[in-house]
Amino acid sequence: MAEGLERAPAEDVEPTVVGVSWAAVLAGAAASMALTLVLLSFGAGMGFTVVSPWGNSGVSATTFKIGTGLYFIVMAMLSSSIGGYLGGRLRTKWVGVHTTEVQFRDTAHGFLAWAVASVLGAVLLASPASTLLGHALGGATQGAASAANSGPMAGYVDTLLRPNDPSAQAQGQSDPRPEMVRLLTTDFRAGSDVNANDKAYIAKVVAARTGLSQADAEKRVNDVVTQAKSDLDAARKAAMQLAIWLALSLFIGAFSATLAAMEGGGVRDGTWGKKRYATVQSSLARN
Repeated sequence: MAEGLERAPAEDVEPTVVGVSWAAVLAGAAASMALTLVLLSFGAGMGFTVVSPWGNSGVSATTFKIGTGLYFIVMAMLSSSIGGYLGGRLRTKWVGVHTTEVQFRDTAHGFLAWAVASVLGAVLLASPASTLLGHALGGATQGAASAANSGPMAGYVDTLLRPNDPSAQAQGQSDPRPEMVRLLTTDFRAGSDVNANDKAYIAKVVAARTGLSQADAEKRVNDVVTQAKSDLDAARKAAMQLAIWLALSLFIGAFSATLAAMEGGGVRDGTWGKKRYATVQSSLARN
């Protein structure tokens, strides 16, 4: 009996080759990020840039269309498929590993290539944005007067302070635009409307500056505030739509990367398409 036990088949030995080829994953991620950069540059040239509620700062909220979101999805599919295919094609061959395990590892390589490309891409895009923000803050500190006249609220303030009779505009008055910009910016940042005290003060400034009656000045203030609220609300909705499209493109990109990696791994091992062919042959032989 002891001799029979000694002759029992031994368990399968786990192959010593590691299950993840990080060189292949990083190569696929690098290719994916490079292609994403190319497609982003092309999209920027075609007008698919940052959504903004302001007139000359990126694509306005009114011009943001579904085509922009579809472009994000196509871009994710192309870049993720290339990265996933390279991640599966360039990995080392696993000898003695079951077919289903090989397929799982191939899909894992595609997913890892997509994940590395997504994380590194977000970091590399965030760093230049922070640098640009720092330069913008420094420039605003050096030129506060210029920034006050060219900020997002400057157009609304110009509408508020447009004189009813330009020839009768008072001479020697200090420019109230910087103060008005600060008031509107602070109020809209704190909430979705201008508080009653600020609105009454703004109406008085508009009446004194433009020559309008108090009633007409209050009407102009209400009209401009309503327009600003409408533009800001449209910008928020556009930003929500953009976030949804980006999330959808990420999911589709991950799926495309895993499928492409499975194909790349199958081509690497010479098994892509052969399993189905063998199944068809066996079924024909039985018939």
